[in-house]
Amino acid sequence: MAQRMLALDLDGTTLNHMGELSDGVRDAIAALPDEVIVVVATGRSIIATTPVLASLDLREGFAVCANGAVTIELNQAASAGYAIAETVTFDPRPVLERLRVALPTARIAVEELGVGFKVNAHFPEGELMGETRVVDWEELVANPVTRVTLRQPEATAEEFGEMVERAGLHGVSYAVGWSAWLDINPEGVSKASALELVRRRIGVEPIHTLAVGDQRNDLEMLHWAAWGVAMDNAPDEVKAIADEVTGHVDEDGLVPILEALGDATRNGQPFREGVPSKATARFRV
Repeated sequence: MAQRMLALDLDGTTLNHMGELSDGVRDAIAALPDEVIVVVATGRSIIATTPVLASLDLREGFAVCANGAVTIELNQAASAGYAIAETVTFDPRPVLERLRVALPTARIAVEELGVGFKVNAHFPEGELMGETRVVDWEELVANPVTRVTLRQPEATAEEFGEMVERAGLHGVSYAVGWSAWLDINPEGVSKASALELVRRRIGVEPIHTLAVGDQRNDLEMLHWAAWGVAMDNAPDEVKAIADEVTGHVDEDGLVPILEALGDATRNGQPFREGVPSKATARFRV
């Protein structure tokens, strides 16, 4: 049987909106044939991703964090249980100087890999995992980073999106979340760019890739996969580019996709009809 690669978003896809992993989803992932290589692809930091990997009993392989800017290789012999396989950084100063004018009260965080975040002000409780250190502006923008996160808790998602649009961001990749939340990555970096590097490294054919997600930071990933699946709780623009829409995360909408993938793999069949025509896409990596 040919190997398959399954790229799974976490929040809103594998985990519900309370951040919980249901027994149904856990069991369905555990039941996948060995030929299915599960690669988590998330906007979460390393430190927020590794506990979920443990809950899923994923102890080898790769995981994509920080929306593609960081890839880790799971290694139980390492003290942290992983090694950093790939990072892509950028100079945050130009974009943050622009955003400082457009969103003067925004809370800003830059990730310190495997540790936590440097911030200009504390984020709402529970939104950032790991150690957070409040630092001055110069320290915040002093060094290249993998990702910058902005948060405006007082604004609606619509208001925040308009503010970001007016800022006119250039030379970076960014995604606005379902709340007043903005992730900024190096230009050209996305979950898709990191997943393509993993796919090549593990030797899975493009035709045998499947991705499931629910947010705007999953758009490139769903386009990248031979078969891209959006959750029913996804925004319309995400559903529009997906090959299939499954059920809501709160109703274990991921489970039928996992079961279908398992059946197709065991039977040596494409996950869905029409996959070959889409698998010819090429990606900037």
